[in-house]
Amino acid sequence: MRSDVEYSPVGEGLGMRDFWLYVWLRRVAVIAAHVTGLGLTLVISMLSRPGTSLFSWHPVCMSVAYCLCMTEGILLFSAEGSPFCFKSRKGKVRLHWFCQALVLIVAATGLGFMVASKNISERPHLVSWHSLLGISTLAATLLQAACGICVMFPKLLRLSSPPPRLKLYHATCGLVVYLLAMVTVMTAMFSDWFQATVKGVAWWAFLLLPLFPALVVMNQITNAYLPRKKMSS
Repeated sequence: MRSDVEYSPVGEGLGMRDFWLYVWLRRVAVIAAHVTGLGLTLVISMLSRPGTSLFSWHPVCMSVAYCLCMTEGILLFSAEGSPFCFKSRKGKVRLHWFCQALVLIVAATGLGFMVASKNISERPHLVSWHSLLGISTLAATLLQAACGICVMFPKLLRLSSPPPRLKLYHATCGLVVYLLAMVTVMTAMFSDWFQATVKGVAWWAFLLLPLFPALVVMNQITNAYLPRKKMSS
């Protein structure tokens, strides 16, 4: 049955030249988001010097989980600049599940290293904004994973909401989780460890870098799921 309401495509109302410029800019932005996520992961991992202490593994694990795996798990659905653009929708969904499973496993490992480090040094837990946001991000990630299971198996779980609405909820919650994760990464820049390692202009650059993939992910999800200007039938 054909719907009596249609939505305008992205870029509708633009001239051909402006439309292709718009598409090209979006493609560049997505590729830059891939590079930013990978770059943040590599630089944070090098700065933490993994193996020098239990704590050194915490930033490594968390950057791999959220800056790399979660970023790639979302951007693989992008129509512009995804390295998995040749995959079918079903294949992309499987890769998405794999990336998100890695997020949970690696983030839980990073949490374990942090807890062990603080227990050994007899320092209190959950006393900074970074730690509070971090535990909130982990809890939200678990809830989002449960939401993803509902999207995959609505009939098995006997859910009343139709699949398109469940996908909308899942995408919206995923955006909230990702933004929360990037804010948590930004608060890590205010820690004594990071400020002792990175100073001056470089510190400001690192502080602002997580905002870029966050904006790209926000644009991708809102363009994919939010209704745009209606067209007359």
